[in-house]
Amino acid sequence: MILDEFLHNLHFDIDKASIPNWEVDWEDGPLAYKLYYHLPEIPLSLDIPLTLEAQEVPVKPDLRKIGHFLWYVYGITQFSQSVAPMISTKKELEVMQSYRRFAPSGGALYPNELYVYLKIDDVPDGLYHFDVSHHRLVLLREGNFDNYLTRSLGSRCDLTSCFGTVFISTMFWKNFFKYNNFSYRLQGLDAGVLMGQLIEVAKRFGFASGVYYQYLDRAINHLLGFKEQEESIYSVIPLTVEPAMWSGNRHSENVLTNDLIREIRPIQTKQYVRTKNIKEFPMLIKMNEASMLHSTPFRWFEKKERRNEEGKVVSLPLVNRLSYDFMSTCQKRFSPDMDFQLKKISKQELASLLYEATASFRYRNDLEKEHSDDSRVSIYVCLYNIEGIPDGAYFYDNIEHSLYLVNAGDHRLLLQSGLSLDNVNLLQVPITLHVVGDNDHYKDSLGYRGYRIQQMETGMLVQKLLLAASALEMGGHPLLGFNVNVTDHIYNLDPLGKTSLIQIPIGPYRQRPWLMGRLHT
Repeated sequence: MILDEFLHNLHFDIDKASIPNWEVDWEDGPLAYKLYYHLPEIPLSLDIPLTLEAQEVPVKPDLRKIGHFLWYVYGITQFSQSVAPMISTKKELEVMQSYRRFAPSGGALYPNELYVYLKIDDVPDGLYHFDVSHHRLVLLREGNFDNYLTRSLGSRCDLTSCFGTVFISTMFWKNFFKYNNFSYRLQGLDAGVLMGQLIEVAKRFGFASGVYYQYLDRAINHLLGFKEQEESIYSVIPLTVEPAMWSGNRHSENVLTNDLIREIRPIQTKQYVRTKNIKEFPMLIKMNEASMLHSTPFRWFEKKERRNEEGKVVSLPLVNRLSYDFMSTCQKRFSPDMDFQLKKISKQELASLLYEATASFRYRNDLEKEHSDDSRVSIYVCLYNIEGIPDGAYFYDNIEHSLYLVNAGDHRLLLQSGLSLDNVNLLQVPITLHVVGDNDHYKDSLGYRGYRIQQMETGMLVQKLLLAASALEMGGHPLLGFNVNVTDHIYNLDPLGKTSLIQIPIGPYRQRPWLMGRLHT
């Protein structure tokens, strides 16, 4: 199967993209976290602060603060038990339990791992893995790698001014075992959600950050000791409290991956996966290899013309950024299934949701020549029972802070018919959001890497929307099991060369019967 066809089917016809007759072996599933052994371990502080709203003036962090930062980004924060709906043929209730984090993940499988290059006073300079199961750091390589990593990034960031650099990877098997080839789409989205959480946490710790999507993959994988048939880096995020160079010189020296790799010896690590029989996933490996970059310099993203809006305009009320307690908002973030409860939403609440999500989505990255409020992914929304706004499908223009009517009427039944599973009752949902992007997923500018980047940016926006919804006492449930052709038709996206990337019902909800414990002191 050619890669273009694979990506098309991944979006429009998943059955054609996946390995047929797939059976999930739950008994032989992997752990949701990576465990190294026979490596130096550094415990992190468990004295987690219960609020991040009154942080001091930004200063270079110590190990204690790094531990708090990592916990808020990706630590295990909740243990939950819930009861599955009872089937008449079963005599016993089926209890489901899971360890949760503030950043959501498809099936709570968390295919991404988090690594950090640290240069702080309390620990040796070097590369560490964040072991979430024990809330500790595991030392992979000791030493200063500023020069190596700077060249891996195309000399576009001054890492000497950064106290740390975060690497987000994907372990292919961690959700392939359940989702088959569909996991390739999920892995990018999950990485983006994690990145969105990391950037929000960094703001509250006073850390400046920037996202690098383009780097020499094999050079960084080699540095971290990865087996590329199992795991690969998806993004690089430097952190600093000092003035730093973020874009650099695009005409810097040409660096080849193989030349960099020869400078540093390989390392061999051992880890426990739990799975005894890991199946092959050749399409994921092919896509990963096709997405790799092997030399610098890197490219800019080529922006397209903005949509020329027509139709009725609904101006939204001017609102300020939401002020909310980050910890409690993360804690109460909830993905309702059949728990949505239809209630009237005010125009002010809708305006706050959309404005907060898009305002917080602005971030420094290596795709743009200069910062712009125009994003590569945008928001479309089907509204019902919103005070002062006619039912219909709208495009949200974040620059004008206005809605443009695309298709009038109540679209809930049509959206419901497009769900692959009836796990959400959309008739109880006032706001059904869709993140929309280019159909060609930036291939002309970024090659096959463009698809992965588009999924990550979608995931980042999803996390901003979920946090904003939680702050407004609403729940949001990201869905990929929907008929893309139905939503694209509702918004008339085909002539624009765009498509729906994810569906997020948002609204009030009733509490679910479950047992949940917080995992912090």
